[in-house]
Amino acid sequence: MKRILGLTAVSLSAMFLLSGCIALSLDGGTKASVGQQLIDLKKALDADAIKHAEFNVAKQKILDQK
Repeated sequence: MKRILGLTAVSLSAMFLLSGCIALSLDGGTKASVGQQLIDLKKALDADAIKHAEFNVAKQKILDQK
């Protein structure tokens, strides 16, 4: 039971942390800076919402957008 609650909390944290970047990108006018996207991504990694491999892939995608 505790494991399920923990996974749910991590999943919700990831959604909230990453939704900021997604929402800013989808509205067409305002886009999060590269720095802010990297900060949000690092927060997701620190919250164990994503794995290091996922972090590295997403980080590279953000850096390639420049």
